Amino acid sequence: MIEAMMLLLSALVIVFLAAQMFTNALEWIGEKMGVSEGVTGSVFAAVGTAMPETIVPMVAVLGGGAAVEINHAVGMGAILGAPFMLGTLSLGMMAYFAGRLRGWTDAFKPELTGFRRDINFFLVGYSMAVAVAFLPPAWQIVRVLAALLLFIMYFLYLMATIRASQKLVTEGHATEAEHDLYGAKLFSASTLIASLQLLLALIALVWGARLFVAGAESMSELIGIAALVVSLLIVPVATELPEKVNSILWIRRRRDTLAFGNITGAMVFQGTIIPAIGMLIMPWHIDSSYAVASVALALSGVAWLWFLLKSERLTPVWLMGNAVLYGLFIVMVVVGGGR
Repeated sequence: MIEAMMLLLSALVIVFLAAQMFTNALEWIGEKMGVSEGVTGSVFAAVGTAMPETIVPMVAVLGGGAAVEINHAVGMGAILGAPFMLGTLSLGMMAYFAGRLRGWTDAFKPELTGFRRDINFFLVGYSMAVAVAFLPPAWQIVRVLAALLLFIMYFLYLMATIRASQKLVTEGHATEAEHDLYGAKLFSASTLIASLQLLLALIALVWGARLFVAGAESMSELIGIAALVVSLLIVPVATELPEKVNSILWIRRRRDTLAFGNITGAMVFQGTIIPAIGMLIMPWHIDSSYAVASVALALSGVAWLWFLLKSERLTPVWLMGNAVLYGLFIVMVVVGGGR
């Protein structure tokens, strides 16, 4: 038990530090490129901090050391768990810290065009990805076509976000890097150094992901909980830490566009690109009540976010409802025994 926990803790530290390095380099490049906070938050930072979630399922399926069934369970849990965690716990945690520091009725004010775009693309893309998971196993050609459509959808999302960038910059939403380039502590800051920092961070993410898969498999066996449940709960908690930490820091400084974009932009990536990859490298089907519940709660969390925006109730006290949704899943796991 101690060995498995130490393995998970080591992987957690590696993934967290590597994701910070990745995000730092992307933000630095975003500032140098003169793009908006929308592009940096919803694209650069979101994709950067989503790298662990992208790598974990691929490592689990393609390079895992356990039985094929366990590898697929860990991979599927990591893919489904990321939107679930972001749409419930991440938003709830951000709401909690905002409420403590800014007041529970202080309205959030993200840039609305990009915010709506993120929510709409996620709801459409993720809903399609989930629907495909309930098709008969023999319908593989449909899965391939759906994966292609999801790749195209994310490309269109990128184009729409980038096209809106220049207008947002002129309106005062230009990107400002949170910190100086970390690599500049040893070398002069340049695009080359930033690119090398990205590469090193990516290598560290792969390493940390492999350790985490091994730790999740060991923990599943030791505590008698299904590998899918472990990957739904433990893997996203670790891999989503960069989004949570960055968004909390941004929300404290009232940089709401970056804070929300970091989460909702990651959800678009994880609701389109990652399920598309899953459809191509593993059996894409949902046959667990826990998986179904995580999907339903993720969609409910984003639907609730959409409702708060439409009804002008986007405040910390109302957004805490997303944390309640996460709590419901924990209750379900406890009552069901994790199997």
